[in-house]
Amino acid sequence: MESIPKLRNEPALAEQLPPLTPNDALVEASRCLFCYDAPCTHACPTHIDIPRFIKKIATGNLIGSARTILQANILGATCARVCPVQELCEGACVLGESHKPIQIGRLQRYATDAVDPRRVLRRGTPNGKRVAIIGAGPAGLSCAGYLAQQGVDVTLFERRPLAGGLSTYGIIALREPAEVALAEVEMIRGLGVTVREGVEFGRDIEWSSLQREFDAVFLSVGLGATPRLGIPGEEHILDGIEYIEQSKVDNGPMRVGRRVVVIGAGNTAIDCATIARRLGAARVTMVYRRTEREMTAYAHEYDFVKREGVDVQFLAQPVRVLTRDGSVAGLECSSVELGALDESGRPAPREIPGAVFVLEADQIVRAIGQHRPAIAALLGLDTERGFIQVNADFETSVPGVFAGGDCIRARGAASTVMAVQDGKLAAGAILGRLGSLTLPS
Repeated sequence: MESIPKLRNEPALAEQLPPLTPNDALVEASRCLFCYDAPCTHACPTHIDIPRFIKKIATGNLIGSARTILQANILGATCARVCPVQELCEGACVLGESHKPIQIGRLQRYATDAVDPRRVLRRGTPNGKRVAIIGAGPAGLSCAGYLAQQGVDVTLFERRPLAGGLSTYGIIALREPAEVALAEVEMIRGLGVTVREGVEFGRDIEWSSLQREFDAVFLSVGLGATPRLGIPGEEHILDGIEYIEQSKVDNGPMRVGRRVVVIGAGNTAIDCATIARRLGAARVTMVYRRTEREMTAYAHEYDFVKREGVDVQFLAQPVRVLTRDGSVAGLECSSVELGALDESGRPAPREIPGAVFVLEADQIVRAIGQHRPAIAALLGLDTERGFIQVNADFETSVPGVFAGGDCIRARGAASTVMAVQDGKLAAGAILGRLGSLTLPS
């Protein structure tokens, strides 16, 4: 079992936006038009009644506001911080057409931070049913919380020493400090959920044990490590998810280079580049083999990282890590051009013969996605492009085994708020099946 790490608090990575003061919150809430059939609510994947919770802030009813949020999104404090609100609720705000949209995310954070969740969430009367959840990330915590409120006895198994998944380990502290994620884990514990950390499925607990002890299983295992590039010298490249983790939890000294190259152009790559820049790198360059048009990062995140002083080298394919005396000295890249669409639906890069250049670097980080969940093969589950395949009720090809979160996201963008909604909907489906459900042998 891994030792329990201490949290690392880097002042340069403190939360980007300060909390609203009571007066600021009141002023902002009073700007809301409280739309009927509000576009912001439709844009929220968890369908929080946004005008309702904002109106309760405006009338001083913070408990009622928090209740409205947490009933729809039990991880409302996390989502208030990490949701791409510019693309979702705030992007749909009718005031955004001619005025500044309501700061919905900051108002949600204000309400959820102000109220002890024990005042609005209650453990249900025990009904004798037991559910095991593998993985204590956002989908697993959400599923556990909603089941517990209906009286189900839930046990969460988490392989890492701290629960919370990417919210704890893999989201830059600038957006969500680990303390916020861990507070939500304690909230779920407070509903009577047993959280067993440092317990890995297949190593510490077997499928046969789950069959004997539980009425259903929910898989919330996320994804794996960052894939390798398959280029010479790759052993000198750091994993982007681990790079972010080092900035949040103290597993030993964290080294940040003077000239850092980040391979990738998604939100994780932007987080890695931001960490390097804020923790002392003199120059940070992101390398991407396509163009700005094909980036998977949100537009507002790209704008942010440019303001941080990060450069982006487009149409560049890494081909070799250069070293000097055993240390990284640079990244050799080939210039590319875009050709026909590949299986991802984006134009495939093609190397331009002889067009090679070198980016000087003493640290290289790769952030190019994550491996698909290995648990699918262990349980013989049907998959789609390596992701666990589920039906409309989030049930896998094995009856009684459900799944949600990033591990099922074969299509569409993976996000914390979508994982929370998966967990909520899966909890409803599990409740509908518990009356006659038994796990197969």
